[in-house]
Amino acid sequence: MSKEKLPRKRDGFEGQRLIVIPKKIVSEFLVKDPVTRQIYITDIGYYPRAMFHYAERSHGISQNIIIYCIEGYGWIEINKKRIGISPSQFIAIPANTPHRYGADEKNPWSIYWAHFKGDNAAFIADLIVKNSDNYKPQLTFSEDRIGLFDDIYENLENGYGDDTLRYVNMIFYHFLSSMIYEDKFNRKKKTVTADVVDTVIKLMQDNIQKTITLKQMADSSNLSVTHFSSLFRKKTGHSPIEYFNHLKIQKACQYLSFTNMTVKELAFCVGVDDQYYFSRMFTRLMGTSPSAYRKRNTDNKSVLETNHG
Repeated sequence: MSKEKLPRKRDGFEGQRLIVIPKKIVSEFLVKDPVTRQIYITDIGYYPRAMFHYAERSHGISQNIIIYCIEGYGWIEINKKRIGISPSQFIAIPANTPHRYGADEKNPWSIYWAHFKGDNAAFIADLIVKNSDNYKPQLTFSEDRIGLFDDIYENLENGYGDDTLRYVNMIFYHFLSSMIYEDKFNRKKKTVTADVVDTVIKLMQDNIQKTITLKQMADSSNLSVTHFSSLFRKKTGHSPIEYFNHLKIQKACQYLSFTNMTVKELAFCVGVDDQYYFSRMFTRLMGTSPSAYRKRNTDNKSVLETNHG
């Protein structure tokens, strides 16, 4: 495919923001610190109305790249496939992947972007690509997401102290998760009807003290058991019954921590009639028996009260 015969911008864009982390900071801190070495930013910026913005890397680069378009248009060519980019979409480019991209000639994009590396970086980049179509997930514009980016940028402007570097890269993890799992990030702001899985999870939470069969869950969604189970596992990674048991054990942990209920009583309160079956299920999930869990929490509470009384 022939290359675009367009001017190429070299002097930046009015209102642009750009920070490149010094190599010394990367090599002496970011790649070694237990927190930051998992995911760390190497470059970050914002290009508004980036007329003639263009980049070409025939062998890719060692960092992973994300480009989040908030207005205007652009394009990317990756793995010999050209993809148009519109507002509220973002690009994920895995490290060492040949690519080129640029702004639309008539209506150039405004973009937030970052390059990142780390022990988990390749996995995160791959997760973004797997969760999207053609490398470009669609996002709802969110002031909260932009706020995360601004928080990262403004802290980095103040220098590269150890605590600052840990803080901004932990926030960057949140920024990435807001893109990968947008439905969870925007959960409190949803105005549309919850999807099938969310509805059934709410049903579970409201009936934690009962037994709900798989068929009852599927019937509540007007789906076959097979179809419902497939949808549920795809979204949560667990079968519906397994997930319901997780919620029951979560509630049981609260009872063990905050009440004097016997194991038999709290088993009944989470819809399990057989206390021995309940104890086995609890031990399998929590790695300790209900009684040992209660004792451990009681001992920890006593220590805290002694230290802070």
